[in-house]
Amino acid sequence: MKQTILVTGGTGFIGSHTVVELQQAGYNVVIVDNLSNSRADVVDGIESITGVRPAFEQVDCQDLAALANVFDKYSDISGVIHFAASKAVGESVQKPLTYYRNNITSLINILELMQRHEVKGIIFSSSCTVYGQPSAEHLPVTEDAPIQKALSPYGNTKQINEEIIQDFIHSGAAVKAVILRYFNPIGAHPSALIGELPIGVPMNLIPFVTQTAAGIRKQLKIFGNDYGTPDGTCIRDYIYVCDLAKAHVKAMERVLGNENTDAVEVFNIGTGRGVSTLEVVEGFERATGVKVNWEYAPRREGDIEKVWADPAKANTVLGWKAETSLDDTLRSAWKWQLRLKDMNIG
Repeated sequence: MKQTILVTGGTGFIGSHTVVELQQAGYNVVIVDNLSNSRADVVDGIESITGVRPAFEQVDCQDLAALANVFDKYSDISGVIHFAASKAVGESVQKPLTYYRNNITSLINILELMQRHEVKGIIFSSSCTVYGQPSAEHLPVTEDAPIQKALSPYGNTKQINEEIIQDFIHSGAAVKAVILRYFNPIGAHPSALIGELPIGVPMNLIPFVTQTAAGIRKQLKIFGNDYGTPDGTCIRDYIYVCDLAKAHVKAMERVLGNENTDAVEVFNIGTGRGVSTLEVVEGFERATGVKVNWEYAPRREGDIEKVWADPAKANTVLGWKAETSLDDTLRSAWKWQLRLKDMNIG
């Protein structure tokens, strides 16, 4: 019998790609999303790729009563993958209360209902932001690197939520958790039927690059060229979203199927390679043959100078590895942007 997985934020960027991978791995999926930063027709794209239409409930995870109705309606939920959160670093600095209310309340509601309905496992969508700016001896970053004071309210919500999960399970809750600390997901499904579709002005680099290349945005701004990096721009670990999505399937198999694992496990999900913002823009131009109008701008508050993963633990323990090249990933993002342009979206 197929197991049913609840995916919060399942019409979002990472969520939708993970739903595809879950369905292709044989799971039933129920999506919960309030559509605050996504579109309902993403479900159509998922169905076109997999041939299976996931159940979809338009619910805000801050609404405990509405979320409880979902758990009541789908009484066979075995596990939860919790993506639903506000996620823009810069915006979180401007709207801290919005971020604390949404990101923390949503997780507490999920955990409360998991316990009530005896749901066994949760995969939590965390972030490399919990490491802050790692010192030189902690680059690349392992899971044992110290957690540092967050540089943004967004990063702080991830730290707090990790602590909530730890405390919840330590209290005796019969739940297992895998915390996945993502680095920087980019790209789109090779079918170009789903991809990153921010509402309004993009907060992430790649959609701004592709929208600028497509003429939707006049100019891309690279925030800061005076960092202590080889070309002066920030360095990140950019991972293909489909590779990232596959890590969630591995993690779910682990929490639902292995009795001998720790109650809470943490894995870095990245490529192990640091790439600068300038290298990404130049790489996009090289991979697609399309020029991008860009200029340098002052540093942006909350941005970390450089961070990239040591993914060895995920490689060995989860049996997962990032496999897609940066050029192929950037081409997938451009293919998605061209499809959006054909559809007059974005």
